[in-house]
Amino acid sequence: METGVKGKKSRVLSGMRPTGRLHIGHYFGALQNWVRLQNEAIPSDGASAKSGRSSAAPLQGKDPAYECFYFIADWHALTSDYADTSASAENTLQIMIDYLAAGLDPVGHKNCVIFQQSAVPEHAELHLLLSMVTPLGWLERVPTYKEALDNVKDKDLHNYGFLGYPVLQCADIVIYSEGAAWLYVPVGEDQVSHVELSREIVRKFNFHTGILLDQRGLSAPGNEEFLERVMSKLLPPEELDRSFTPSQRFDLLEPAAQIRAREVGPVNFIREMGPAAKFFLLNKVLAEPDVMLTTTPRIPGLDGRKMSKSYGNTITLSESDADIRAKTKVMVTDPARKRRTDPGNPDVCPVYDWHKLFSTKETLDWAAQGCRAAGIGCIECKAKMADHLIEWITPVRERRVDYEKHPKRALEILDEGSNKARKVAQGTMERVREAVFGWEKKRKEIDGAAGSAKA
Repeated sequence: METGVKGKKSRVLSGMRPTGRLHIGHYFGALQNWVRLQNEAIPSDGASAKSGRSSAAPLQGKDPAYECFYFIADWHALTSDYADTSASAENTLQIMIDYLAAGLDPVGHKNCVIFQQSAVPEHAELHLLLSMVTPLGWLERVPTYKEALDNVKDKDLHNYGFLGYPVLQCADIVIYSEGAAWLYVPVGEDQVSHVELSREIVRKFNFHTGILLDQRGLSAPGNEEFLERVMSKLLPPEELDRSFTPSQRFDLLEPAAQIRAREVGPVNFIREMGPAAKFFLLNKVLAEPDVMLTTTPRIPGLDGRKMSKSYGNTITLSESDADIRAKTKVMVTDPARKRRTDPGNPDVCPVYDWHKLFSTKETLDWAAQGCRAAGIGCIECKAKMADHLIEWITPVRERRVDYEKHPKRALEILDEGSNKARKVAQGTMERVREAVFGWEKKRKEIDGAAGSAKA
């Protein structure tokens, strides 16, 4: 993990779709890590920061290791749930409350920004521009796209929004790139390919926005040999015999360099330029995001399958004590324990997986030994795990109830975060628009010509 000088400048971005209230799988799969990154500070000795805090305690004057941008991906939700948007606003509010209840705290941590995707329209603009350079085949080969088309039968996913999901995802990430700052996306190993596709899209976009020529350096005294090499490589023979003003010469060279780079590729272009390559730069308008690999515990659902709202096998962060006990009482266990006297294997039991999340070491030992020796029954084991789960979830639920009673506070935090995020996004889009359209350069040329005419 990058800390120190680099860490201080680093940004982290991640988000979730508002499709309903969040569950404990969301917490341990993402939110827990988000809170840790929010709380992580750069130690005074510059060593790697280590913060195990899960609460939203202020950093108390220490420099934060990361600028954290966490968003509610309401546009992404529309790619599959476009047919009925009646719950969109309520779902967005509920996921915001879940974020805050889990420990994200933009009020106490100025390095933490929570925002609503659709409140930052620049995401859509960058998505449009990136879609212009993204090959259709890249999107059609995304494994999750093909998997969804094969498995989802209750929704029609044959639309551009769903196909173009990775391009919007790329825009969401890289619109928060800035200068030399590192840009990270915290993901598990199964999601690395998504970030890699974003990197490919950014490379292609940067390539199409062209090669920059260091005109001042190339025209400096002593660099005549380099200039001659560049001209001989890029201009046709008939142009080499003409007399040019410096301005006319570079007006020809830069477009010629961009055309040649597109023909042979940037690496081969640099090779062709030889020693003169130092006067050419790839116009990196957008930064390629980096993966921040995170390890997440195994979190099976109540029925042993992957925890998912669509399976109805979750415990939400707002679950009551009574519902927790009722749901966990019927959890699946080690199938080998058909009778109370049968010994079991805790390593294959979903209940024991939950014990690892919520229980003390003492309880873990009790559950493992009792299971293997048939000294305890599954009902006892589930009840003890439920006790620890309720103990863990109580402060989360209390924070949630407080925001449910005062939803305006949650919306004010969300609106303020959206405004902060939009300022960053607007700065990025100024660079992107100029790289694509060049209007600032064109206006300066026109203004300069007008000034010369008046003189």
